[in-house]
Amino acid sequence: MTSKKVKQIAIYGKGGIGKSTTTSNISAALAKAGYKVMQFGCDPKSDSTNTLRGGKYIPTVLDTLREKKTVKAHEVIFEGFSGVYCVEAGGPAPGVGCAGRGIITAVQLFKQQRIFEELDLDYVIYDVLGDVVCGGFAVPIREGIAEHVFTVSSADFMAIYAANNLFKGIQKYSNSGGALLGGVIANSINAPYATEIIDDFVKQTNTQVVEYVPRSVTVTQSELQGKTTIEAAPNSEQAKVYTRLAQKIANHTESKAPSPLGVKELREWASKWADYLLALETGEVKSNALGL
Repeated sequence: MTSKKVKQIAIYGKGGIGKSTTTSNISAALAKAGYKVMQFGCDPKSDSTNTLRGGKYIPTVLDTLREKKTVKAHEVIFEGFSGVYCVEAGGPAPGVGCAGRGIITAVQLFKQQRIFEELDLDYVIYDVLGDVVCGGFAVPIREGIAEHVFTVSSADFMAIYAANNLFKGIQKYSNSGGALLGGVIANSINAPYATEIIDDFVKQTNTQVVEYVPRSVTVTQSELQGKTTIEAAPNSEQAKVYTRLAQKIANHTESKAPSPLGVKELREWASKWADYLLALETGEVKSNALGL
């Protein structure tokens, strides 16, 4: 009997953009729907899976390897909400070594011990820091570990700048078996202009918005309890948004290489939007009349 294929997904985003919040809610929603899910935290802060485990930190792969020479993968897998398997790759001691080393080491360990097959997983979701797409952080893309990449971005310039850099990394490795882009998860989208900016950015870079996620106090309340919104407020509007997003990711099959903007193009694009927002604020325009 052949084992089923595990769908491996990487979710990137700049620090502080809500990447881990989004990832954990996707994992929780998929698990609640009956799928077997592993969330693989790849941020050196090692806090990706906290809200799946009541706010508790778990030992990381790198920390465990520093303590003992031989590690069984099961020693660094911990159960979270609705049976989600939680793993934190970890990072080096502060000021020493490459922050991406944890991803490389953890992935190699799990591959060698064929853990994904043994656990009969449906999804492995990598939560990856997207400020820098180099070294270990590029592993899920460069080596095609993840089939589909999604990036979390708000309408803020630095979040879009980080997303555009990620697109450059995906484009670079797309012809050598690297992962491809599924789309953008638009986060903290409450104002109409924010939707317009994100919509225009994905149009310019030949990709798509997967879901618009509004900023919500429900998320803050849930995280203060050490929980995902899916667990703490399952009947809330925000939980419905995350459930819809998880279903879209579950149904997603076709990813492609994006068309990132050059540095000059991105700056010119941002300047046009800055002018538009100023005109909007002063009442010179009432809608997107600039044709951006």
